Amino acid sequence: MADDFSQRPPGRQADEAIVPLTGERGNNDKKKGGWKDKKNTIKKSFKVKSNDEKKTEDLAELKKEMKMDEHRIPLEELCAAYETDIERGLTSAQAEKVLARDGLNALSPPRTTPEWVKFCKNLFGGFALLLWVGALLCYVAHTVDAMTLEHPSKDNLYLGIVLMTVVIITGCFQYFQERKSSQIMESFKNLVPTFALIIRDGEKRQIPSANLVVGDIVEVKGGDRIPADIRIIRAHGFKVDNSSLTGESEPQTRTNEQSEDEPLEARNLAFFSTNAVEGTATGVVVNTGDRTVMGRIAHLASDLDSGKTPIAREIEHFIHIITAVAVFLGVTFFIIAFILGYHWLTAVVFLIGIIVANVPEGLIATVTVCLTLTAKRMAQRNCLVKNLEAVETLGSTSTICSDKTGTLTQNRQNDCRPHLAEFKY
Repeated sequence: MADDFSQRPPGRQADEAIVPLTGERGNNDKKKGGWKDKKNTIKKSFKVKSNDEKKTEDLAELKKEMKMDEHRIPLEELCAAYETDIERGLTSAQAEKVLARDGLNALSPPRTTPEWVKFCKNLFGGFALLLWVGALLCYVAHTVDAMTLEHPSKDNLYLGIVLMTVVIITGCFQYFQERKSSQIMESFKNLVPTFALIIRDGEKRQIPSANLVVGDIVEVKGGDRIPADIRIIRAHGFKVDNSSLTGESEPQTRTNEQSEDEPLEARNLAFFSTNAVEGTATGVVVNTGDRTVMGRIAHLASDLDSGKTPIAREIEHFIHIITAVAVFLGVTFFIIAFILGYHWLTAVVFLIGIIVANVPEGLIATVTVCLTLTAKRMAQRNCLVKNLEAVETLGSTSTICSDKTGTLTQNRQNDCRPHLAEFKY
């Protein structure tokens, strides 16, 4: 019986951290050449770590050289270790066992913010918080008037209600606008389900790519999306587009020749999520889901902090200035009123009134409406805005730097207007 080096835990759990992609496959490595010095693919860690420690480890992991050895191992040993047959593939029983162990061939979705948190952020975050404070002070001022005056004015009460109404309406409007865009983006994921042509039980069959397992024999052709990390068994003029991974715009030739190069440069590996440009190939699946090269990159990238948007920083700075000015003026007039002999409750009303007067009630509604109108105009050009603040961020961008062809382009050259001598076409 070949040593089973493919016994790997299922996808990333809450207390697991992914470390180098491939590694030790079993306990009998010393019996076969080329299987020494291998590291665990997935390392369990039950120690609770802080966010800073986790970010430091992730950044260090990102800097590490890609470690894979499937491209160096003789093909016969690789297939024997995965208990698969080049011509007949896995059996259905084997595939079910591996699928139960490793999980679906899909990337773990990034952590998302709960909807109630998004709603509360729109309702109480940023400038809205200042308006809530202003509304509360209006109610306090109205209460003081009601306690001290026989016929109190209801101006402060009405102003407080107006402030609350403005905050609630704009917050709900912004939330539902972002929610609508997010739902449209989510619907795109299932718009065109991907399938893979595999050999299982000696028969060719088409299955959803999510059901692929390590050891499956896969056939791909030009125009297909590589369904997992595969080691090439046979290839006929096969080329892949690795621009999404390496930034290389030229199609890369793939063959079944054993390679000693680095994984991303190996000619006998094709990676998950890249596209087959031309030719045909047959390969054995060596990594699925989060254990693929793309899965590892996605895992590390999902934990990066995006930071605050420019408009969020500007609004925060504006709030600090407005708050400081309002408090300074309010306290100043409170002291002056107290010195002039006014009752202290009346002085408090002056204090609250001046603070509320410095709150720009219409600013949040104006900003929300402007960003929403811009987002709708962009939607007419097939550009969805998931976060309204991103509209201002894009507008304030002066330079966009990208090192990957196809990120902002189609990785395709077009001849739009040829010129020949004095003739134009």
